[in-house]
Amino acid sequence: MTQTASAPGARRFRVGFDVGGTFTDFTLLAEHSGELHYFKVPSTPHDPAEAIQTGLAHLIREHEIAGSELAHVGHGTTVATNMVIERRGSRCALVTTRGFRDVLEIGRQTRPHLYDYNVTKPQPLAPREWRFEVTERVGADGSVLQALDEDEVVAVARELAAARVESVAICFMHSYRNDAHERRTRDILAEHLPGVYLSVSSEILPEFREYERMSTTALNAYVGPRMAGYMRSLVSSVRAMGVAAEPTTVHSNGGLMSVESVLTAPVRTCVSGPAAGVIGATELGRVAGLPNLITFDVGGTSTDVSLVAELRPLFTSSRLVADYPVKTQMVDVHVIGAGGGSIARIDDAGALKVGPQSAGAVPGPIAYNRGGQVVTITDAHVVLGRLNPVALLEGRMAVHARQAREALEAQIARPLGLSVEEAAYGILRIANSNMARAVRAVSTERGHDIRKFALCAFGGAGGLHAAELARDCGIGTLLIPQEPGTMCARGILLSDISMDFVQTLMAHATANGWTAVRQALEALAGKARAWLSSEGVGDSEQRLSAVIDARYQGQNFEIAVPLDGMQLMPLDAFVAAFSAAHVREYGYDAAGRPVEIVNCRVRATGLVPRAPVARVQGGESVAGALKERRNVYFEGEGWVDTPILRRALLPVGVPLDGPAVIEEMSSTTVVLPGQQARADEYGNLVVNLNS
Repeated sequence: MTQTASAPGARRFRVGFDVGGTFTDFTLLAEHSGELHYFKVPSTPHDPAEAIQTGLAHLIREHEIAGSELAHVGHGTTVATNMVIERRGSRCALVTTRGFRDVLEIGRQTRPHLYDYNVTKPQPLAPREWRFEVTERVGADGSVLQALDEDEVVAVARELAAARVESVAICFMHSYRNDAHERRTRDILAEHLPGVYLSVSSEILPEFREYERMSTTALNAYVGPRMAGYMRSLVSSVRAMGVAAEPTTVHSNGGLMSVESVLTAPVRTCVSGPAAGVIGATELGRVAGLPNLITFDVGGTSTDVSLVAELRPLFTSSRLVADYPVKTQMVDVHVIGAGGGSIARIDDAGALKVGPQSAGAVPGPIAYNRGGQVVTITDAHVVLGRLNPVALLEGRMAVHARQAREALEAQIARPLGLSVEEAAYGILRIANSNMARAVRAVSTERGHDIRKFALCAFGGAGGLHAAELARDCGIGTLLIPQEPGTMCARGILLSDISMDFVQTLMAHATANGWTAVRQALEALAGKARAWLSSEGVGDSEQRLSAVIDARYQGQNFEIAVPLDGMQLMPLDAFVAAFSAAHVREYGYDAAGRPVEIVNCRVRATGLVPRAPVARVQGGESVAGALKERRNVYFEGEGWVDTPILRRALLPVGVPLDGPAVIEEMSSTTVVLPGQQARADEYGNLVVNLNS
C-alpha cells in the first residue's frame, strides 16, 4: 500500500521496522516522493535478525534501493523484555556495598496478592552465590565514610572469573551522589575480567531508592551480553546489504538512540516497539483532530494500551518488566497477555480461559498450518469469517479454515456443549473482557472520562476487536490508521532522537534549594548537549526540556512538575504548580506543609526529519472497493452476508454502514451492524459507534 505527497530531491529512503513476538513489521518512506510503503513478515524468535534481513531485502529489491540511498534505519524491539520473560539472559553477578547483597532479594514489602499462596516472587537475576560485597561507604550527602578496599575488589574479580560469569552489575549505596567508588570498581573489574559486560548503577540510574536502582542495574547486566550480540548481528545484516546508515533503536521514552547507547543501557529498550506505536498514534490524532486517545495495540502475543491526553502521551518512571522493577523514563504502556496467538483452553474447573499463554510465531495458530495444535484467538476469527479464510498478507500467507474449525469444535465447542460459532464467539468475548480491563486501567481508574477519548486501534488484530471493545467501554469513536499492523514501525519514522538525564537533589523548596535546582539543571543540560552531539545531532536540531520531581515532606512518592523548556520559574510559582499537580493526582493539597525537591530531570531531544502524514486520494465509490461477499458471524445476528472491502479503494469522506469487513495487507477491521465508518483524507478509518 502506498500514500503519496510531493517532495523534490534525489532518491532518499528511510525505513522503520518493529520486531514483535509474531510478526516483524516494516514501513518505508521515500523522502523524495513522500510515498510510504508497508510490509510485514513472520518473526523468527530463534534469531530475530533473520526476519529483519528478509524484510529489508524485500524492500530493497522491490523498490530498487541502492545502499547509499537508505539514509535512516530505525528499529523497535522487545528482544530485551523477551529475554527476561523467558529467562534467557546472561550469567549475571552483583557487586555491592558490604551488608547489602540481599537488597536485590528482599525488595519492597509490598504484597499485591497477600492471600494467594500460589504467587511467588521472581528469582533474583543475580543468584546469591554470585552476589559479592566489598568494603566501601558513601553517605547520603556524597561524603566518603569509608574508602573503597581495592584489594577486596581484586579478590572478587578472581571469584567472578572462576564462576565464569558473563555480566556484572555494580551498585553501591548513594552512588547517585558520588560515583567515584563505582567507577574505580568498574575499572578494576574491566582489567581482570576482559569481555565481561559491566553495568554501573551511576550510569544506568543515578537516582535514589537503592532497591529500584539495584534491580534496574541488574536487569541491564542480565540482558546486556545477549542484546550486544543481537545489535551486532543487526548492524552486520544491514552492512551486508550495502547500507551505510547506522541503525538507531527506539527506547522506552519513545525516542531514538544509537547502537552504542543501546549497548550501554539495553534496559531502556524494554517497551521499545509499543512506545513507538504511541508516538505514531499521537501524530495521527493531531492530524485527525482527536487530541484525546486511548491507544490499543493488539499484536500476536500481547495487547498494549496507553493514554494520550491533549496530544501528550503519559510517561512513567517506574514499572515492572516480567515482575522485576525497572526505573527509567518510559511511555506508560499497560501490557496484558492477549493477542491473536493467545491460546484458548478449558481449565480444570471446566471454564473457558483465553491467554496469557501464546502460540507465538512458532508454531502459531492452527489456521497458519505451521504446527500449531491448540486453538487461538486468530483461529476463532477465522471460524467466524472475520479473518480471510483463504490467505492473509495480500495472499502471501495461506489460511487453513477447515483445520481451525475442526480443532475449535474438538477442543472447545464439544466439551462445553456449544456450537462452533458459540464457542468461537465466546473466545472473543473473554478476550475483549480482558482488553476492556486494560483500557479502564489507563483511563477511568485514573480519573479520566472515557467518553472524551477516541480508541486508536492498531496492530495486526486491533481492528478485529476495536468495535466491540469500544462499545463495551462506552467509547464513541474509533480511529484506525492506514495499515495498522505496521503502526509501531511507522511510529519509528515519527520519533526524534531522545534521552533522559536525572540527578537526585533532596532539597527543600527554599531560596537555597532553588539555587541548587538551578545548578543541577545547568549540569544536566551540559550532559544532555554532550550526548546529543555524540549522537550526531547539530546544535540547531537540539532541544532540551526539564521536569522537577517534588513531594510534600513526609511523603514517599513524588509528582513530576514540567517546566517551560529549560526556563526555571520563580520559586513561589513552582510551589503553586506543584500544589495544582498534587490536586490533580490525589484530589487535595497540603498548603503550608514544606515541599521537598527530589529529582531534577532533563530530556534531550534531537529533531530528525519525520515521515509526512500525507493526504490520500482513495477510490471512486464504496461499490468500487468491494472485493467479495462472505458470511460473517455477529452477536445477536448470526451469520450475515457481509461485504468485504479493499481499504485502499475506499472513497474519502463517504459514509459506510455496517456490517462490513475491511481488509488490507497488515490488518483487518470489522464494522458491526449499526455502526458507520468513513475514510478520512489522511487514510485513517473513523468509525462512529453512536450512529
